Amino acid sequence: MVDTKKKKPSLLLTLGTAALLVGGGGAAYWLLTQRGASPGELPVGSEVIPQDALMTISVSTDTGQWEKLREFGTVQSQTAVDQNLAGARDRILTANGFNYERDIKPWIGKEVSVSFLPPQAASPPAGGSGALPPVPKNQQSTIIVLPVQDGGKAKETLERFKPQSGKLVDRTYQGIPIKETQGAAAQNYSVAVLEGRLVVVTNDPKAMDRAIDTYKGGPALAATPGYSQALSKIQAAQPFSKIYVNLPAAAAVTAANSGKSVSPQSLAQVQQVQGLAATAVLEAEGVRLKSVSWLKPDSQRRYSVSNTAKSMPGRLPADTLIMASGGNLKQFWQDYSQGATANPISPINPQALRDGLKSTIGMDLDKDFLDWMQGEFSLALVAAPEGGSPSLPFGLAFMVQASDRRAAEDTFKRLDDAMASKYKFKVEQSRLGDRPVTNWSLPVGGPTITRGWLDGDVAFLTLGAPIANSMVPKPTASLADSPDFKTAVPSEPNPNNGHFFVNVDRAINSKNLPLLQLPPGNRELVAAIRSLGVTASISDDRTTRYDVFVWLQKGNRPGPLPSPKLPASPEASPSPETSPSP
Repeated sequence: MVDTKKKKPSLLLTLGTAALLVGGGGAAYWLLTQRGASPGELPVGSEVIPQDALMTISVSTDTGQWEKLREFGTVQSQTAVDQNLAGARDRILTANGFNYERDIKPWIGKEVSVSFLPPQAASPPAGGSGALPPVPKNQQSTIIVLPVQDGGKAKETLERFKPQSGKLVDRTYQGIPIKETQGAAAQNYSVAVLEGRLVVVTNDPKAMDRAIDTYKGGPALAATPGYSQALSKIQAAQPFSKIYVNLPAAAAVTAANSGKSVSPQSLAQVQQVQGLAATAVLEAEGVRLKSVSWLKPDSQRRYSVSNTAKSMPGRLPADTLIMASGGNLKQFWQDYSQGATANPISPINPQALRDGLKSTIGMDLDKDFLDWMQGEFSLALVAAPEGGSPSLPFGLAFMVQASDRRAAEDTFKRLDDAMASKYKFKVEQSRLGDRPVTNWSLPVGGPTITRGWLDGDVAFLTLGAPIANSMVPKPTASLADSPDFKTAVPSEPNPNNGHFFVNVDRAINSKNLPLLQLPPGNRELVAAIRSLGVTASISDDRTTRYDVFVWLQKGNRPGPLPSPKLPASPEASPSPETSPSP
């Protein structure tokens, strides 16, 4: 039976959202790099894109916005972005005899939509074409929709459609003429014009059939329950991009590809969520994303509207590198535990943690800990003080506001006894300023664990580098007042239900945290990011809001993209590009 009890959405979804959007910030800086629509309007082509599409991104065709995007980053990341843009241009345009400035820009509308279909979309639709060319294995079926502002010029361009390799064939589906390449060296494409106002391009003939079926009345993105209402809540005057993620479909595909079994009950929990929508706006210092997720109309799940996260960033020192906070730790864990069973890439197995605590210290996670942890909480990595040991570059800080201090004191006493008797830790009382604290240390030396209380029944625990002095009784300079946090973490929505913050410069780019070192292929792009901030809130019992800011490095003024690498046909010889092409 589905649990109908009101719940607060966990900050895990916030962090997942941040991952999606920074894979939207690193896709708001990378996928966004692969002209804007009026506020609140559905993305172009939303009546063509099937409702079960995994993800849809619309991007502006405004040259000025693309120039602004290319100004962000380091020299290396700008080069990488330009190379990716030029590569996409060469595969899609140059390989088929087109030049964006001459052939596309004169007739294209204000934005372009790109949609990624689920694997089952490759199956032939009902009444579909008979013998279609095979699709390359593992190819992501994609639909690109381009609006037409000048039909005459668009017609002229498409009449010159001639691939540099392979052959061009014609077919008709549901009365719509389609041109398709076959045997192209780079990529095969299908192209159709719908009523003279939309040009549809796909990399899979079956995806073209699906787009036409949708346009003829099939379930479309435009009819997704709650989608237009969600966009109205996050509208922006001049968005660079609009993003939609079909969360249930994406979760199902992830589970299927993971090779791990997921129970029907767990998948049913995920299926109650409808989707996530976001708008991305280019600002002077980076990319701001306003996003919202919402439940399906028939969902039995409801959210409890309680935005109580207030104080944790003010209790942490300005040297904090990474921080996640929320309004109720017990609720967070309950939400996380439900979602983790349906998410094969969850970092922590809830049951494994419960079993581990029981076997190591003989205590129950839910009864002994979470029952009194119903207040604000934070988990953070804090840079070590100057002059500390190079082997301990940071300390871990955990804080939670106790809803029952007497129960918390009992838990800590039992924990002290277990650490002393079972693991031979030396448990000692000491003071930090005017505050009593308890230290756990091994006789042979090593990191010390310090725990104690701050004002307002807030329990704290630190591990690793000696960072407790920077927190007790309060920081000399707090994270909440630091320029990095104030720039990166959105001040809205307010009130809110928690934050997520990463000082990417200090934590990753400067290599202060060995555990967070990235593969070589990602380092150049991450080096373009200074900090990342997320603010989460609960809008109503069916809707949650997540605002993200990706604070980016400012690079050199961009020049022309690299020249096309593929030779053009004599009939349509491309001239050198002078500005970025979407």
